[in-house]
Amino acid sequence: MDEVQIPEYYLCPISLQIMKDPVTTITGITYDRESIEQWLRTTAKDTPTCPFTKQPLPRDADLTPNHMLLRLIQAWCTANAKNGIDPIPTPKPSLSKTYVLKLVKDLQVPYLCVQALKKMEALATENERNRACMMEAGVAKGLVPFVIRCFKERMIKGIEEALKILDLTWNSSEEIKLLIKDNYDFIDSLIWVSGCNMDNHVVVKIQSMLVLKKTIELATTSLLERLKPDFFRGIVRVLKENISQQALKSALLILIEVCPWGRNRIKIVEAKAVFVLIELELEKPEKNITELIFNLLAQLCSCADGREQLLKHAGSIAMISKRILRVSPATDDRAVHVLGLVSKFYATNEVLVEMLSVGAVSKLCMVIQADCASYLKQKAREILRLRSNVWNNSPCIAVYLLTRYPR
Repeated sequence: MDEVQIPEYYLCPISLQIMKDPVTTITGITYDRESIEQWLRTTAKDTPTCPFTKQPLPRDADLTPNHMLLRLIQAWCTANAKNGIDPIPTPKPSLSKTYVLKLVKDLQVPYLCVQALKKMEALATENERNRACMMEAGVAKGLVPFVIRCFKERMIKGIEEALKILDLTWNSSEEIKLLIKDNYDFIDSLIWVSGCNMDNHVVVKIQSMLVLKKTIELATTSLLERLKPDFFRGIVRVLKENISQQALKSALLILIEVCPWGRNRIKIVEAKAVFVLIELELEKPEKNITELIFNLLAQLCSCADGREQLLKHAGSIAMISKRILRVSPATDDRAVHVLGLVSKFYATNEVLVEMLSVGAVSKLCMVIQADCASYLKQKAREILRLRSNVWNNSPCIAVYLLTRYPR
């Protein structure tokens, strides 16, 4: 194929590949549809410019199919098939907004809804252009009530497709925000789905967590402060099941997002999240999961119940100590913070002796000497000085560490 001379005007000015669906912009330049649509979606400017002429090119500008050029390209590819040139099929017509709206309307008809969902899923999976059209048509306005209806009627048929379509076509438009920002029924529905046992239950649970994470990110403060204990028990159940990295990460991000609001921190602790987080970390997950676990642990340990639950796990202090200086600076920060909270507010003799015996005190000494941020070294010094009366006879603490930096 390298030996074949491709006519220059058959090549897309963006991708420099043979155009499979040539379209002409309002600036008069022809591009491959996929390339120019990608350019219009991803360019950072409010009003993108034509890549070739640098003239303004609105995102919603019409792209006119260049049928004549497509026929020339197809004929040339056929003539050069013996040289290894692949044929160019005729592009499928663009998805019609009217057709999407019809499918959304079919969701309200019991005997048509599953078939409509399957068609919508196939369209959303096919390409970005279809997804953009479906977003514009407002598929969420049909899918969110459908998911809620499934929850209220305990109907699982079609729920997998509905969640996948929502995930693929989600955006942060005002329309979506108005639809779900105070919609507690929708959150209840997603928690119900995450606990269902059905065919492809792993896939469905992953999708429910992905959509729930996006929902929580757009929810109002009022809704976040009114989350029920069942919500937290459902998320902790997903953490405990640990069915996939995607579901695990989404569940952790959800809890981190809701933790600061109202009494959510206490509700998370009451759902036994601290114990589950420690067990997850003992399985040595990936670095990004560890960072999220420690982020959440640090927030939960800021309350007395959280610290109490942490210390009820026999391996908690040892696990936290072992991760220091082994994962990332973010993990170091949160781990030292947790040890600081424990040594300050739960400093029974038994706990302080355990910190010494499992290596927590040694790790704090190492932090002071390691290449860490200065604020983190200061945190470690403060913990060591605070409990020096218990630890100063230990061989792991050099005297200068406790005396070199006066109070």
